[in-house]
Amino acid sequence: MVSSSGGILAGPDQVNPAESDITTDLEGCVRLRVPESGKSIETLPPISVPGYVKRAAEIFPDQIALSWKQEQEWKHFTYRQYLEEIRTVAKAFIHLGLKPRHSVCILGYNSVEWFLSDLAAIFAGGIAAGIYTTNSPSACQHSAEVSKANIIVVEDEQQLQKILQIRANLPQLKAVIQYSGTPSESDVISWKEILEIGRNCSDGPLEERLSKICINECCTLVFTSGTIGNPKAVMLSHDNLTYDATVIMERLRLARGEETLISYLPLSHVAAQVVDIYLSMNAGAAVYFADKDALKGTLVNTLKEVRPTKFLGVPRVYEKIYEKMQQIAAQNGFIKKAIASWAKEYTLQHHLNLINGIHSKSWAYSLASSIIFNKIKEALGFERCTFFCSAAAPLATDIKRYFLSIDIPVMECFGMSEASGGHTLATESANNLSSIGMTIPGLKTKILNPESNGHGEICMYGRHIFMGYVNELEKTRETIDDEGWLHTGDLGYVDEKGLVYITGRLKELLITAGGENVPPVPIEQNVKLELPFVNNAFLIGDKRKYLSLLISLKCEVDPSNGTPTDELQPLTQEVLKSLGCPASTVTEVLKNGPDPKLLAFIKAGIDRCNEKATSRAQKIQKFAILPVDFSIATGELGPTMKVKRRVVETKYSDIIESLYN
Repeated sequence: MVSSSGGILAGPDQVNPAESDITTDLEGCVRLRVPESGKSIETLPPISVPGYVKRAAEIFPDQIALSWKQEQEWKHFTYRQYLEEIRTVAKAFIHLGLKPRHSVCILGYNSVEWFLSDLAAIFAGGIAAGIYTTNSPSACQHSAEVSKANIIVVEDEQQLQKILQIRANLPQLKAVIQYSGTPSESDVISWKEILEIGRNCSDGPLEERLSKICINECCTLVFTSGTIGNPKAVMLSHDNLTYDATVIMERLRLARGEETLISYLPLSHVAAQVVDIYLSMNAGAAVYFADKDALKGTLVNTLKEVRPTKFLGVPRVYEKIYEKMQQIAAQNGFIKKAIASWAKEYTLQHHLNLINGIHSKSWAYSLASSIIFNKIKEALGFERCTFFCSAAAPLATDIKRYFLSIDIPVMECFGMSEASGGHTLATESANNLSSIGMTIPGLKTKILNPESNGHGEICMYGRHIFMGYVNELEKTRETIDDEGWLHTGDLGYVDEKGLVYITGRLKELLITAGGENVPPVPIEQNVKLELPFVNNAFLIGDKRKYLSLLISLKCEVDPSNGTPTDELQPLTQEVLKSLGCPASTVTEVLKNGPDPKLLAFIKAGIDRCNEKATSRAQKIQKFAILPVDFSIATGELGPTMKVKRRVVETKYSDIIESLYN
């Protein structure tokens, strides 16, 4: 084995010889995409995950690394303690039977124990594999089998029961660990016992494992769902993760040792891992854990307590804030509304000027920002926040404009599990309302087979591009070409300033019977903006003579499993009441057919969307209201809340056909 600089080395920061850029074998290694010359950031010496953690502990030994609530009080680990705890858990994992290149699967909400399990698995020469908390027992079994799991870490009794149902089908499984509450089964190990085991183990076996780790081997698996079959296991190397976090750090120019973040997005998704675990470590940031109901409404409480300096959200988080702000604004009197309208007008113009390169600050903006919008930020817990980011799916332009108008510029980030998280990132000096920002320095973007207008498939290249899909060579070769470029499946273009735009999906593009190409996502977003009580809008029209739309109304969600209930949200009920057709459930809405007044109201909203259509073929002709909303648990949504189009089309084929009869 050789070091990253070419010399012989025993330890985690070494590179194993490899002949290929890809592998689908958990035992395999790949060539690192480190150029011999080029920009300094591209040629940065690679570093392993253990090396990354050790460096953070040396630079920020006494800085707060992790903070969590325990009996209503915040408890903390410094970076020195963080490293010590990782080593303790890693020693316990080795003792319990974790073999090199086998995995620790983690099934639970964000917590200190999740971080420690993930990093300890890697320190022990194994592989960390997060499982979505909404997964069924059979989906958990698939993840455990593909990753060759020796250990499964679960949060609580609810998640434990899934594993108990499948444990007999997993012959390689050595131990099950529960980190919250007392295990109901005697052979399930508590977190307290894990720490005791680790503290009683010698350092020798761990040091031996660390000495054999290579930077160019897999350390993490991220499961990414497709439209057909089981989720694919994305293999990410040490260099994939540490390099992507490093270039994002440079792009954002984070203040070392001064940043505060909140961990609440699912850690089984790569964006949360790269930001919460790796980016934070590079910056010496303090990570605070929100409670498990954060996405059900309690996030604002954590925001007010912690007051983060940077914030990452998915579009639904920003949409919920927008909806709440709209409800509050509707209750204001005439004078307050007039003042707010004036303040938003000047604040929006200020940010649009920045986007256009005009760095002026009017007295009106300064007044609005200091007197009105600082109070709003304080009420939301954002008074210290200097950067807001949206990831995982497109954020509607009108939502972006709204947040600009209240002095909260939300920047888009674009990436994939296969690209270790981030590839493009907008900043206020490199942004506009329709782009996804610029390619992060140190990474590369190209447009494949561009048409005359410059539009084609977006492809990515860099040290962050994944190794391959476990045991799926054909799918890996479909995704990474012979020159090492990752094919995203997204259509778009790059403008003269270097800003990247997404205009549709290769596989999601609808082609009507008349041969017209129709990108569904922008049309669906417009419908949801015109009709705020609509939670999901699903466009149909592939090989059809006209476009139709399936609509789901906003409903309450069962907090125990994330499935939508029959009960309508207050906003939806208010709209129905204002139309003179009150209802509290979807069943009531659909009983004997939807009320004509509701149908007319929806049609009027769709007509307004149709006015924006670029051609007649892109106008919606018919629609239907679905009996239940989409969700991850019921299969219509993937882990990042993207709609699985084929699942929806199959599930509601009867309703779809009725729109064309």
